[in-house]
Amino acid sequence: METVSDDSEFGKPESRVPNPASRQTHVPVMLREALEFLNVAPDGVYIDATLGAGGHAAAILSVLQRGRGKLLGIDRDPAALEWARQRLARFGESVMLREGNFAEIDQLHAASGLGPADGLLADLGLSSMQLEDASRGFSFERPGPLDMRMDPHTRTTASEIVNRTPERELADLIFKLGEERFSRRIARGMVKARPIRSTTELAQVVTRAIPSRTGLYHVHPATRTFLALRMVVNQELESLETFLAQALGVLAPGGRLVILSFHSLEDRLVKRAFQAWKREGQAEILTKKVVRPGEAEIQANPRSRSAKLRAAEKQGLGARH
Repeated sequence: METVSDDSEFGKPESRVPNPASRQTHVPVMLREALEFLNVAPDGVYIDATLGAGGHAAAILSVLQRGRGKLLGIDRDPAALEWARQRLARFGESVMLREGNFAEIDQLHAASGLGPADGLLADLGLSSMQLEDASRGFSFERPGPLDMRMDPHTRTTASEIVNRTPERELADLIFKLGEERFSRRIARGMVKARPIRSTTELAQVVTRAIPSRTGLYHVHPATRTFLALRMVVNQELESLETFLAQALGVLAPGGRLVILSFHSLEDRLVKRAFQAWKREGQAEILTKKVVRPGEAEIQANPRSRSAKLRAAEKQGLGARH
């Protein structure tokens, strides 16, 4: 990837304080299924490696016995961490929050001082607050800067990728990560329209580049391009691969790993890791088939429609019974 870290030309947005109104709209995806596979014990140790607004964490903490059970919450987004801090304050010393990338799960867990975890959860999707905060640049539904960074300390923004990446390389990343069949046309349109300065402007450029055929897209035409850009900015696949390489190491024997993914490439990485662990006798796969949200949840929360849940249990002596 050819990028430049100096963004003086396109600018970075100012950091924003959490919006309490947005926090109330957060709905954790597949909450019942996640809790079922985690099989939370009142005196257990649990890690929410992608805390977000703390919806899944709050449900886990509600089962834990105060003074005995513990939860470590991790997120790379300081704004999300602050949202969760406010939401989870009522659980007192049962919860411990740390800022960091879940790719560093082994270091973050070791630094917490907690013992091996009985359960580890990773929800790989964006939270509603991130999507609805126009200043973050994740959504094309309202004008905002081309940012898309989960961690504001990340050097590369979506603006740099959109405005400075060579056309061929841009097309390749949109095709690979966004699985967008019109990636060449989109990249050509983006290069011609430079400089592109806002999310809505980019969405218009992408829409114009795609042939207008009724029924071709069931979602907004810019969805896949925005997804690809976000994944590049945040190195999401790389982080997931590193996390999976470390995940079993933080679990106790019998500890469970539950992962919610929202992209076929993410789900493929999780599936292959689970299969490798099973072949090596390191883990048992609890989800023989991928678990998807029910129709009622999709109706109530349309953003859950692409969610896929997989769960595994670490093998070894000393497992809980």
